Amino acid sequence: MSQQVTPVAPVASAAATRPQNELGALIASGTLSDLRWPNFTDYRADVKTFYDAGANSPAWIQSGRPSAQAVAMIDLFKQASLKGLDPDDYDAARWDARIAKLQQKPSDTDLAHIDLAMTVCAMRYVSDLRTGGVNPQHFKFGLDFGPRKYDLPEFLRTEVLTATDVPALIAKDEPPYEGYRRAENALAAYIKLAGAGDAPSLPVPQKGVRPRMTFSGTPQLVARLRQLGDLAPNTALPANATTYDGAVVDAVKHFQVRHGLEPDGVLGKGTIAELNRPLSYRVRQLDLTLERYRWIPPNFPEPPIIVNIPEFALRTMRKQPAEFLTMKVIVGKAVRKQTPVFADNMRYLIFRPYWNVPPSIQRSELVPKTERDPSYLADHGFEIVNNSGDVVSDGAVSDSVMSGLRSGGLSIRQKPGPKNALGLVKFIFPNAYNVYLHSTPEPELFTRARRDFSHGCIRVENPAALAAWVLRDKPEWTVDRIRAVMNGNTTMQVNLAKPVPVLILYSTAVVEPDGEVRFFDDIYGHDASLIKVLANGYPYPDMNTKSDSQSYY
Repeated sequence: MSQQVTPVAPVASAAATRPQNELGALIASGTLSDLRWPNFTDYRADVKTFYDAGANSPAWIQSGRPSAQAVAMIDLFKQASLKGLDPDDYDAARWDARIAKLQQKPSDTDLAHIDLAMTVCAMRYVSDLRTGGVNPQHFKFGLDFGPRKYDLPEFLRTEVLTATDVPALIAKDEPPYEGYRRAENALAAYIKLAGAGDAPSLPVPQKGVRPRMTFSGTPQLVARLRQLGDLAPNTALPANATTYDGAVVDAVKHFQVRHGLEPDGVLGKGTIAELNRPLSYRVRQLDLTLERYRWIPPNFPEPPIIVNIPEFALRTMRKQPAEFLTMKVIVGKAVRKQTPVFADNMRYLIFRPYWNVPPSIQRSELVPKTERDPSYLADHGFEIVNNSGDVVSDGAVSDSVMSGLRSGGLSIRQKPGPKNALGLVKFIFPNAYNVYLHSTPEPELFTRARRDFSHGCIRVENPAALAAWVLRDKPEWTVDRIRAVMNGNTTMQVNLAKPVPVLILYSTAVVEPDGEVRFFDDIYGHDASLIKVLANGYPYPDMNTKSDSQSYY
């Protein structure tokens, strides 16, 4: 009987293993030349796990045709721009040709390559949409939110491959925050605006154009303001008018507010430059905003206090059992004194704090000033202490004390009071950067549109209101008592019964609850850095390096 057995079955079995063998070899190499970004070594372990669970058989191709789930994923790839992602990162423009190849008796190699391309693109898309493409620690941001990817093989194998509604399933993995949804809606609107083309550019005047002055670019200005929504489309204006006044001035002020400019209605070079920004630039800002939202995991406690650095603003979350709070802030200087991006928990307040001058500031700023004027420290409310905290001098600095300051054996601190650099209260959320919120003796700086003046810490416009909000669970701490303690004579620490999460963010596009979109300057260049990394493609850097500790105020 054994001599009568034909070789058909063994041959068929060998043929059936060819795509599996091809897949295994491709996975082991970590490279697929068919992809826009061929190197998938950062996903190789996940890809291997995914195919191991299916005996290395094609997962997305059934009877030589793409499965319904594959077709649905391809549609998502093609619409990725609506999520702030680049469709070409998922080979959006290449899928039609691949599907056509499946209809033309593809080879085993074709089957393996197309199926693997789908798996890699699906993993990249799902991971990018859920947790972002780039690990924020690559930029030395203190956002230690754990692994960038999650169990992609399990998700794709057990949920996506069997889903009846793939888009609805994938949507569940997007950030759950309302700000993310608002930014997503704004992005769709700006993509549509950009698709229609930019309004004509405005001429740049030699000097600022003030209200009631003649401006040859008024028609272009009106067109631009209407396109952006700052000037209502039904606003009646004289035809071909060149006088800059009335509703157009009001619209410019509204535009200036939305773009972090001084709302003075003057058409200066800064305002004209922002008006002439191509809409594609605004689209990119919204793209990056969505990316940064993805750095915040869904299980992260909603942060009651958020500081957005480029906006120079602090706000509390609106959806919570407490009054909504918003105020201006001053952040670190763009040159060498930048406020770090991180998250931590506020644990206590100190009323009428001392300011312990960081060694770097003592060495580079106060010691030189004291060398020129031995009374400088005393005149500005400073005292000199030893390592035990004992006061060595609070008057004119002698030569021996000066020597101790130069060597670092003695330290400088500023006495509590209205002239103290930290103001009358500071809000402490212990962190590696020694950054905190505090008040300031220079409230006039809050009148500026651009407010990067500090050494890195964050100065708040209304410290008493923030203290009352933070201490709202302690009824004995009324606003009147808070103000009395701030203006009293005693340094006092108040511990919080429950830590308050604080999130220091960097976003140059913000969408308000009413849908108004606001854009801000990339003051620290973080947008430019992120754009550069994203443009380099996969595999994205996945660093776990945190920034060195520094001292700020």
